[in-house]
Amino acid sequence: MSQPSQEVRQWAMLCHFAAFLWLLAPMIGNVIGPLIVWQIKKELDPLVDEQGKEALNFQLTVSLAMIICGMLTVVVIGFPLLAVVSIGALVLTIIAGIKANEGQSYRYPFCIRFVK
Repeated sequence: MSQPSQEVRQWAMLCHFAAFLWLLAPMIGNVIGPLIVWQIKKELDPLVDEQGKEALNFQLTVSLAMIICGMLTVVVIGFPLLAVVSIGALVLTIIAGIKANEGQSYRYPFCIRFVK
Protein backbone atom coordinates (compact mmCIF):
# COMPACT_ATOMS: atom_id res chain seq x y z
CA MET A 1 0.00 0.00 0.00
CA SER A 2 1.41 3.38 -0.97
CA GLN A 3 1.78 6.37 1.29
CA PRO A 4 -0.96 9.03 0.89
CA SER A 5 0.13 12.31 -0.70
CA GLN A 6 1.37 15.14 1.46
CA GLU A 7 -1.81 17.12 0.76
CA VAL A 8 -4.01 14.22 1.91
CA ARG A 9 -1.95 13.72 5.08
CA GLN A 10 -2.09 17.43 5.89
CA TRP A 11 -5.89 17.56 5.51
CA ALA A 12 -6.25 14.43 7.64
CA MET A 13 -4.08 16.10 10.29
CA LEU A 14 -6.09 19.31 10.06
CA CYS A 15 -9.29 17.35 10.73
CA HIS A 16 -7.88 16.63 14.19
CA PHE A 17 -6.14 19.95 14.84
CA ALA A 18 -9.23 21.95 13.81
CA ALA A 19 -10.56 21.03 17.26
CA PHE A 20 -8.30 23.75 18.63
CA LEU A 21 -10.90 26.19 17.28
CA TRP A 22 -12.22 25.60 20.80
CA LEU A 23 -9.81 28.34 21.87
CA LEU A 24 -11.84 30.86 19.87
CA ALA A 25 -15.32 29.43 20.45
CA PRO A 26 -15.48 27.43 23.69
CA MET A 27 -17.83 24.44 23.91
CA ILE A 28 -18.65 24.43 20.18
CA GLY A 29 -15.42 25.23 18.36
CA ASN A 30 -13.96 21.81 19.07
CA VAL A 31 -16.87 20.23 17.15
CA ILE A 32 -17.35 22.89 14.48
CA GLY A 33 -13.69 22.89 13.38
CA PRO A 34 -13.43 19.16 12.53
CA LEU A 35 -16.96 19.19 11.08
CA ILE A 36 -16.12 21.98 8.62
CA VAL A 37 -12.80 20.48 7.52
CA TRP A 38 -14.34 17.02 7.12
CA GLN A 39 -17.35 18.30 5.15
CA ILE A 40 -15.17 20.34 2.79
CA LYS A 41 -12.44 17.73 2.18
CA LYS A 42 -14.04 14.30 2.74
CA GLU A 43 -14.16 13.60 -1.01
CA LEU A 44 -10.41 14.20 -1.40
CA ASP A 45 -9.32 10.81 -0.09
CA PRO A 46 -10.68 7.96 2.08
CA LEU A 47 -8.05 8.79 4.76
CA VAL A 48 -9.40 12.35 5.10
CA ASP A 49 -12.98 11.03 5.26
CA GLU A 50 -12.09 8.43 7.90
CA GLN A 51 -10.01 10.78 10.05
CA GLY A 52 -12.59 13.56 9.76
CA LYS A 53 -15.30 11.26 11.13
CA GLU A 54 -12.94 10.02 13.84
CA ALA A 55 -12.03 13.58 14.92
CA LEU A 56 -15.68 14.68 14.90
CA ASN A 57 -16.78 11.65 16.94
CA PHE A 58 -14.03 12.21 19.49
CA GLN A 59 -14.84 15.88 19.90
CA LEU A 60 -18.54 15.09 20.33
CA THR A 61 -17.56 12.55 23.01
CA VAL A 62 -15.31 15.13 24.72
CA SER A 63 -18.11 17.70 24.68
CA LEU A 64 -20.51 15.22 26.25
CA ALA A 65 -17.92 14.30 28.91
CA MET A 66 -17.30 17.99 29.67
CA ILE A 67 -21.02 18.64 30.11
CA ILE A 68 -21.28 15.71 32.51
CA CYS A 69 -18.18 16.88 34.41
CA GLY A 70 -19.64 20.38 34.55
CA MET A 71 -22.78 19.02 36.19
CA LEU A 72 -20.63 17.04 38.63
CA THR A 73 -18.91 20.21 39.86
CA VAL A 74 -21.90 20.56 42.18
CA VAL A 75 -20.49 17.63 44.15
CA VAL A 76 -16.87 18.81 43.71
CA ILE A 77 -15.65 15.66 41.87
CA GLY A 78 -16.37 17.46 38.58
CA PHE A 79 -13.43 19.83 38.96
CA PRO A 80 -10.67 17.21 38.84
CA LEU A 81 -12.61 15.29 36.19
CA LEU A 82 -12.75 18.43 34.02
CA ALA A 83 -8.96 18.66 34.25
CA VAL A 84 -8.47 14.98 33.40
CA VAL A 85 -10.82 15.13 30.39
CA SER A 86 -9.22 18.37 29.14
CA ILE A 87 -5.66 17.09 29.39
CA GLY A 88 -6.61 13.72 27.91
CA ALA A 89 -8.39 15.37 24.98
CA LEU A 90 -5.41 17.64 24.32
CA VAL A 91 -2.89 14.78 24.37
CA LEU A 92 -5.02 12.43 22.26
CA THR A 93 -5.80 15.14 19.70
CA ILE A 94 -2.09 15.89 19.26
CA ILE A 95 -1.26 12.18 18.91
CA ALA A 96 -4.06 11.75 16.35
CA GLY A 97 -2.87 14.73 14.31
CA ILE A 98 0.71 13.44 14.26
CA LYS A 99 -0.41 9.94 13.24
CA ALA A 100 -2.63 11.35 10.48
CA ASN A 101 0.27 13.46 9.19
CA GLU A 102 2.31 10.25 8.99
CA GLY A 103 -0.44 8.76 6.81
CA GLN A 104 -1.68 6.37 9.50
CA SER A 105 -5.28 5.86 10.53
CA TYR A 106 -5.85 6.70 14.18
CA ARG A 107 -8.72 5.46 16.34
CA TYR A 108 -9.34 7.37 19.56
CA PRO A 109 -9.82 5.31 22.70
CA PHE A 110 -12.89 6.04 24.86
CA CYS A 111 -14.78 7.41 21.85
CA ILE A 112 -18.47 7.07 21.07
CA ARG A 113 -18.86 6.73 17.31
CA PHE A 114 -21.88 8.94 16.59
CA VAL A 115 -21.03 9.43 12.90
CA LYS A 116 -20.36 6.21 11.00
